[in-house]
Amino acid sequence: MHKTLRTRRIALPVTAATVSLLLSACGGGSASGSDVKAFTLTINDDNHIVQQELTTLGKGSCASQNKALPLKIQTLPIGNVDQKVQLLAGQNALPVQFAAGGTPQLTKTLDKAGQVLDLEKTLKGLGVWNDIQPAAVKTVENLYGKFNVMPYQFNIEGIWYNKKLFADHGIAVPATYDQLVAAAAKLKGTGVTAFSADGKEGWPLTRLISGYIYRELGPDALQAVADGKAKLTDPAYVKAAQAIADLGKAGYFGKGVGSIDYDTASQQFLTGKAAMYYMGSWALGDFNDPAKNKIGADNVGFMPFPTVAGGKGSADQIPANVGLPVAVSAKSYNAEVGDWLSCISKNYGAASLKDQGTVSGFKPGGDTGTLPPLTQTVQDTITKTKTSTLWFEALFNTKATETSQTNAAPLVNGSLSAKDFMQKIQADLDNG
Repeated sequence: MHKTLRTRRIALPVTAATVSLLLSACGGGSASGSDVKAFTLTINDDNHIVQQELTTLGKGSCASQNKALPLKIQTLPIGNVDQKVQLLAGQNALPVQFAAGGTPQLTKTLDKAGQVLDLEKTLKGLGVWNDIQPAAVKTVENLYGKFNVMPYQFNIEGIWYNKKLFADHGIAVPATYDQLVAAAAKLKGTGVTAFSADGKEGWPLTRLISGYIYRELGPDALQAVADGKAKLTDPAYVKAAQAIADLGKAGYFGKGVGSIDYDTASQQFLTGKAAMYYMGSWALGDFNDPAKNKIGADNVGFMPFPTVAGGKGSADQIPANVGLPVAVSAKSYNAEVGDWLSCISKNYGAASLKDQGTVSGFKPGGDTGTLPPLTQTVQDTITKTKTSTLWFEALFNTKATETSQTNAAPLVNGSLSAKDFMQKIQADLDNG
């Protein structure tokens, strides 16, 4: 998965004026499904995998659908996608498929305006609903309130670990948070950095906070904050930030975590300098690349964020995301579009694995080729996952997201208290 799609979404705010414009659009004249002459897609230009795979399907498994309604792709810089989607929605001129908004709010607003196709209802009607992974369904519902985007990309997150370092130091794979901390202490005592983390961008550190929150309070804990039923300043939430701050205080992230970027953090893990690395499955490309992975793919293991003693969450509730997903225009829908969606649902999962080595939210129902063991592990984990969770900032506004990620390093290096960290973010949520 391209790094711009990992987590950061470059989003324009959905203002009151935007909402008014989009909601009024549904009352005007618009193109109907009968006017659709192509299976159009507007998507960010760096999302090569989705573009390539749909093009490949159009020449292969979906050739008849492509003949009836030719695939036509328009690409834009990722920073321009939201603006373009808002503009086209206001003109009732959305393409058949379009990159969903950088934040869930834009898609929710478009949905309220009648612009977004209800994919659960549509795919059930087409008889292909069972081709969607349950974990992907849950992740999309967590983000948007309903299943209304195509999960062309699907990533799970967790802790990748160096099997050899664990074995050399007699460490069993931690099942509880206390065991995780004990493992980190043992590793540090032998001169090994316990956790590699990109503190410069901050989000890999805040992922650990949400991991703790979900295990302590259950999978709906951050939705409760978004709904105003809880605050990040509540003691149980501050406790999670404190737990991760304590990892930093103990030196488990090594020295200078605030200056370590994504590539450096990845390199630390893949050269054996760090024993554990919290990251999403988009990193499989690096893990499976012998030129980058000096410890060897066979030495990389995956474990979910462990359980917290007495907590309401469980380790089989896996954090997940759907990259920058793709919505379908409700007003452009017709039988030919339905044929395309049906063909994609049946074929994309296996084709994406075979052609690109990437995991999607579609079940792999056909020939996937021979998958690298790590990719197979991820696919198996996704298949078994029924309940997924989101990342820390998934439901935050843009300002709160920025505050969270820029203050993550100060939290773990001790220059900002857990209470103040959560207070800063909550203030942005309250004022958003």
